[in-house]
Amino acid sequence: MADPFTLSVIQAGLENAAEEMFSVLRKTAMSPIIYEVLDVGTGVTDAAGRLVSSGAGIPTFVGVLDKAVQTIVARHGDSLREGDIFITNDPNHGGVTHLNDVVIAKPAFHEGKCVAWTASIAHWGDIGGKVPGSMATDVTEIFAEGLRLPAVRLFEAGTPLQGVFDIIETNSRLPDFVRGDLWAQIAASKSAEAQILTLFDKFGAETVSEAIEDAFKTGRARALSGLAALPNGRYEIEEQQDDGAIWRAAITVTDERFTVDLRGNPTQQAAPYNTSRDGAVISSQMIFKALCDPERFANSGSFSPLEVITEEGTIFHAGPTAPQGYYFETRIRLFDMLWQCMARALPGRLPAGSFSSIFGTVIAGNHPDTGRKYTMVEPQMGGWGATEERDGVDAMFSTSHGDTFNCPVEICEARYGLNVIHKSLTEALPQTGRHHGGRGVSVLYEARAEASLSAGYTRAIVPVWSLDEAPPGGVNALKIQRKSGETEYHRFISGTRLAPGDRVLIETAQGGNA
Repeated sequence: MADPFTLSVIQAGLENAAEEMFSVLRKTAMSPIIYEVLDVGTGVTDAAGRLVSSGAGIPTFVGVLDKAVQTIVARHGDSLREGDIFITNDPNHGGVTHLNDVVIAKPAFHEGKCVAWTASIAHWGDIGGKVPGSMATDVTEIFAEGLRLPAVRLFEAGTPLQGVFDIIETNSRLPDFVRGDLWAQIAASKSAEAQILTLFDKFGAETVSEAIEDAFKTGRARALSGLAALPNGRYEIEEQQDDGAIWRAAITVTDERFTVDLRGNPTQQAAPYNTSRDGAVISSQMIFKALCDPERFANSGSFSPLEVITEEGTIFHAGPTAPQGYYFETRIRLFDMLWQCMARALPGRLPAGSFSSIFGTVIAGNHPDTGRKYTMVEPQMGGWGATEERDGVDAMFSTSHGDTFNCPVEICEARYGLNVIHKSLTEALPQTGRHHGGRGVSVLYEARAEASLSAGYTRAIVPVWSLDEAPPGGVNALKIQRKSGETEYHRFISGTRLAPGDRVLIETAQGGNA
């Protein structure tokens, strides 16, 4: 048995491998959504696909990686060869999210045996489908959303499968960007693999495996310690959504188990507002982690006390043909509802609600100066909720986003055919209660040439929830200000034409009060 210092060094090395993946991906990607916004996740798993370590980026993206690798192992585990690389983006085949989010996974071999996996996920600007940017709102099946890659080989024994590369590029409106982002993810996996194999060469497979198992035990122990500090009981919530639907959840806490029950929810929609079961699990992992072990430490053991119950055919466990292009709004609404449930159960422990929307905005067209096709993909920032001790935080990304940033105005105007007229905090709502929610953001884009707009957001009708009896927070809004003087109000749109001089105004909500 290795000493604790050796185990710690190995564990730090595996963490560093995941961080190295993130750094390589950030520095080599083609698209601003990756290298500026950091709409990515990186991680290392063991041979079975259990999460060992993660890099920076979006926590809910990191939550995809173990599930993607486990799907690949289930399908191809008996035929793995050194030098293989796999790709998936289909939520029915380990992709978990929507088709724009592409997972690249590479098995690492030591002395002829698969000992680990390196994996990354990144948002690609266009993967085909009905509209530029691949985020249509008027689709009824996943087939219309773009190219599906169901956990297939991209490299076989070190040799690129050119046919797969050709299919990917042919199905994208941005083939050069897709090619660049794809190779950036490949480079990231190879870089991390080299670091992992150095650990195996130096310490041996048995000692590295011991370090991984020790990390899992630590993760479980930390989670159980935090769970034991929560009051046992069953906590229920019902919440009305913008479309009038009622969502339900029940959380049961014991000393050994944290169970999220999502039965009794609406059936899946013939519209892109569903999420896979894995997506619902990730939302549940987020609230469990926030309550039981909110520090950065996370691996497979960290979530072993969590159980999630879903019903197949519902919005939280969509079937194989259900569209999922705007899964992120369903998933963040679920996370926010679970947060609200536990905020009521644990007074003083959690802040009030946030603007809780990704507010994904896609503007696509030809750059008026270069003629080159572009797709701007921009999540938006908004207000976070107040606590009983302080005001909410202004202009933050959603609670699902983690280490992400907004695209600088200078980059946006240079890379896309747009002017950014302003980007500022919204006006604060009238002061109410002891502490008020953080302010949202107002962003005004102006089209310089003809373009296409797709966008989707929630919290447009039902305002942000507050603590106790404090008045509610604000709502999110999107307006198109036509050059002709007309104003249009939208929540979910896609393929909407913008003429030169048309403006898109986005205003995100103020957080909840306390």
